[in-house]
Parts: sequence; C-alpha cells; structure tokens
Amino acid sequence: MARVKRGVTTHARHKKVLEQSKGFVGRSSTNYRIALERLEKSLQYAYRDRRVKKREFRGLWIQRINAAVREHGLTYSRFIDGLNKAGIEMDRKVLSALAFDDPAAFAAVVQKVQAALA
Repeated sequence: MARVKRGVTTHARHKKVLEQSKGFVGRSSTNYRIALERLEKSLQYAYRDRRVKKREFRGLWIQRINAAVREHGLTYSRFIDGLNKAGIEMDRKVLSALAFDDPAAFAAVVQKVQAALA
C-alpha cells in the first residue's frame, strides 16, 4: 500500500495562517509557529474588543450629552430623570447625535425636560 503524503494539506494550512497574519511585525508575519500564536492572540483581542467597543461608545454618547446639557444648566443625571418624567423615549445614541449635529433640536428636548422637572 502506498504511503500518504500530507504536504499539500499542511502547506495550505500554513499558507492560510500566514495570509491572516500579514501585517504583523517581525517574524510574526513570516514564521508559521510564531504567526500562529500571534494570530490566536489577535483573534482573542478582536472577540473581546467587539464587546468593549459597545461600552466605549456608550461612554462617548454620555459625555456628549452631559457636555450639551450643562450648557443649558442641567446635569446628565437630572436630564435623564427629566426624560423619564417627560415620557420621552430616546436612547443615548440618538440624543448624542442630536446634541452633536442639531443643537436647536436638542435645546427643544432640554426645554421639555426642564418643564417636566419643574
């Protein structure tokens, strides 16, 4: 019985890893063994940071809302409380976009919130 040579499969697997590790620094992009370790770690970072990205954006939205609301003499927490009391259901992403892109519309929202707080 003839022996089975697996060079083709191994070469394809190595090639796949080296293509994915293109752009890494030093031997991490050219040496299979090192590239495999760096690639696995990079995939772990990617998985983790897809979740961290959501947290960071929420923080950014809150900072933008807080900055815009303070110009109208309110704090972020009082503003959110007022939104709930006024029955305005807008998420932080939309509020942040309003504050950033359309200050006049955001001012109208703030007026409604101040009326609900009074």
